[in-house]
Amino acid sequence: MEIWKDLKTTRFWRHFLVATFSAIGFFAVILGLFDVIFPDKIPHERVGVTVGVVVASLAYGAFQSWPRPIQEHYSSPNVKISLVKGDLFDQDGHLVIGMCTTFDTAIPDIIARSSVQSQFLDRIYAGSVAELDAQLERALSSHQTVGQINKAGKQEQYAIGTVAVLREHARRYFCVAYTAMNERNEARGTIDDIWRSLDSLWKAVTAEANGGRVCIPVIGGGQSRLSQILPAQDSIRFIAMSFMLASRNEKICDELVIVARQIDYERLDRLEIQSFLKSLRPS
Repeated sequence: MEIWKDLKTTRFWRHFLVATFSAIGFFAVILGLFDVIFPDKIPHERVGVTVGVVVASLAYGAFQSWPRPIQEHYSSPNVKISLVKGDLFDQDGHLVIGMCTTFDTAIPDIIARSSVQSQFLDRIYAGSVAELDAQLERALSSHQTVGQINKAGKQEQYAIGTVAVLREHARRYFCVAYTAMNERNEARGTIDDIWRSLDSLWKAVTAEANGGRVCIPVIGGGQSRLSQILPAQDSIRFIAMSFMLASRNEKICDELVIVARQIDYERLDRLEIQSFLKSLRPS
């Protein structure tokens, strides 16, 4: 069970011990003052008092340190960031879909069958590449191309960070280009590309999401070949920090939900992520 993994971490035991000994110190001070003000009121046989203090302190330490849902509310700006395990397409709210600068859609020839983009095509467009391409073309009509590349599939290139906003009634799909394809249709990206793409994404979300809940997958792995320099743990922190910095300029949305696949979620140091989210509070 995931809870047992959390309980085995050094971070949990450090928090547990600090909270427990803080409680013991608190009780010691209170009981000492009580003994000074009311002499002889504490029984000479103090085993019961000692046991009570220890039990209460252990309970307090466990309560303070016990793993909880990974989320943090902020007052300035008034937003919430959550990390959840599961399927991006089972979430309520607007969705973020990572793409390349040519907005290729051919599966599996160019886009991997296992990718979020492939699931997007199957789950939202029932596998209709023609319908997805038509909507992408309309959404990209207001963006200028920056060049062409001689490769199979689409050849017109857009700038890193281009966001094609697809609309489905009140729901929005933010298709953001954070990688570039080479002549062999190999996706490449850098951390700087992702940072610039996230900055563009938050601007599009501000304009289109109407403050609604936005769900984003853990980005940087897969075909972008960034998993070695931006593993899931760092990707989550990267997304959260970018969102919070942008939110301090203007309100982006009420809640950002970072969705991790089960295989990634189980490998995370979840207590460390919770601690990181807490550290993003304004000092």
